[in-house]
Amino acid sequence: MPLDPQAQAFLAMVANAPPLDTCTVEQNRAQLAAVVPLTGKPAELAEVTDMTLPGPAGAIPVRVYRPSTQSGLPVVAYFHGGGWMLCDLDTHDTTCRDIARHAGAVVVSVHYRRSPEHPFPAAYEDCLAVTRALLDGSAGLGTDRTRVAVAGDSAGGNIAASVALTLRGTSPGLVHQVLIYPLTDARVPRTSSYVEFSEGHFMTARDLHFFLKSYAGGASPTDTRLSPACADDLSGLPAATVITAECDPLRDDGEAYAAALRKAGVPAEYRCFAGQVHPFVLLAGLIDAAHDARRLIGERLREAFYFQKEA
Repeated sequence: MPLDPQAQAFLAMVANAPPLDTCTVEQNRAQLAAVVPLTGKPAELAEVTDMTLPGPAGAIPVRVYRPSTQSGLPVVAYFHGGGWMLCDLDTHDTTCRDIARHAGAVVVSVHYRRSPEHPFPAAYEDCLAVTRALLDGSAGLGTDRTRVAVAGDSAGGNIAASVALTLRGTSPGLVHQVLIYPLTDARVPRTSSYVEFSEGHFMTARDLHFFLKSYAGGASPTDTRLSPACADDLSGLPAATVITAECDPLRDDGEAYAAALRKAGVPAEYRCFAGQVHPFVLLAGLIDAAHDARRLIGERLREAFYFQKEA
């Protein structure tokens, strides 16, 4: 299927951007921060608060989104994308607002330590610490410990899948995981989508390897904290919603992980958005399909939370 016209317009906007590995970290972060106006209108919520939670290396900045001020709401730990290097709480603000609104849940957006200043496993450890605090109640947010989910896009999807794997079997445990065009195999196999969309579709194969080198360094690419797809056993994981973009080198990675989850007996809904590119879910001010994806994420989370409450 051809590129969606709105996705094509986005690609035209960024066509002259220099390769990431030719710029400084500060320049790359500034360029990504410039997409904030394209992320859509911020949904009004009952309360949005910036705070910190304890982490393995100090305070972790988080932004807490509340669709209602009532206590006992379910909660989603959200991990932003950006190659473990770029993006922040502001780039993903409208995404988290919409998820909170559609899911009827508190969303805790985590600004984990980023590479290259803080290489693997820093980002994973920060996100794991926040998720554990939501499960054991030490976060002090008044949310329901028995209705906790994780979600993330791109590098954040990688972290969400890894956190879900680590927390398998805990009580209370996670009830759902939302993985938005995640990288789940750091070996980056040359899949069909990797070959077909390696250039000219925003995130390139060159970008992928740059991000991985900056974050993972000399870590084993089969370490399941980095490559959840390399786990010997995926059974017993929380149900998943996996979203990909058709014209994205990571499309087949996400699809394969959803299939592996189902093979292991884990309910996994897979949705590939036709004609879309990485990172369309972020671009709700430009791409209409972003609203559809955010609504789908919220609905899937709401169903998971409701089912858990009834059980």
